[in-house]
Amino acid sequence: MMVPLIDQSYFNVPDSAKSLRRVDPRESASHNDDPFHAIPLRDIMPRMIRNADASDLPDIVDIYNAAIPGRLATADTEPVSLDSRRAWFHDRDFARYPIWVFESFDHVRPILGWLSFKPFYGRPAYAATAEVSIYVDPSAQRGGVATQLMEHAIIQAPALKLTTYLAFVFSHNGPSLELCRKFGFEQWGHLPRIAALDGEDRDLLILGRRL
Repeated sequence: MMVPLIDQSYFNVPDSAKSLRRVDPRESASHNDDPFHAIPLRDIMPRMIRNADASDLPDIVDIYNAAIPGRLATADTEPVSLDSRRAWFHDRDFARYPIWVFESFDHVRPILGWLSFKPFYGRPAYAATAEVSIYVDPSAQRGGVATQLMEHAIIQAPALKLTTYLAFVFSHNGPSLELCRKFGFEQWGHLPRIAALDGEDRDLLILGRRL
C-alpha cells in the first residue's frame, strides 16, 4: 500500500470540522446509510503531492515526452514508449527512492508534474545519495509546481534516509539551474561538450546539495 505524501500547506480548509457535514434527515443519503459522510477529497485538497501509482505512468510518460523537443531537460531525442518505462517505474525501492506526482483537482489534467529519485552509481557506499529529476507539464510550467516538488523533497530527505541530492543539468537549461540554485545546490562538476543535441555540443553540469 502506498500512503499519500500530502503537504498540509496546500490544503484549503478554513475549519477542519467542516470536512464532515450533517446530512439533513430530508436529504437522500445516496452515498451510504451513515448520517455523516465526508466532503469529496478534491474539495478539501485541491492540490497535493503523493506517491505515484501504476495508473499515473501514462501521464508521467506524456509529461516526459513533452520535454524532449525543447532539448533542455533530457538527453533523449525521441519520445519514449509506455512499455519502456514500466521497469523504471516498478524496479525501485519506493521507501528510499520514490516517484511523486503533483496532482491538481482544479485543473483539466490533474497530474501537473512529477519528481523521481534515482540511486547514485548503485554501490552501497552511495546509498544515501540520490539523483533528483523533476518534469512539469507544459501547461503548468513557471507556476510553482517544480518549486513545490523540490521543497517537498528537501523536507522528506530525513524520512527517506538521504543526505545528498544530485542534479544533472544541461548548462543551457536556465530554468532548472535557477530552481536548483534557489534550493542551495552548488556546482560540483562540469562535463564539457558531452552531449550532441541537433548537431550542437552541450555541456552537462553536476549540481549537488548536502542535506
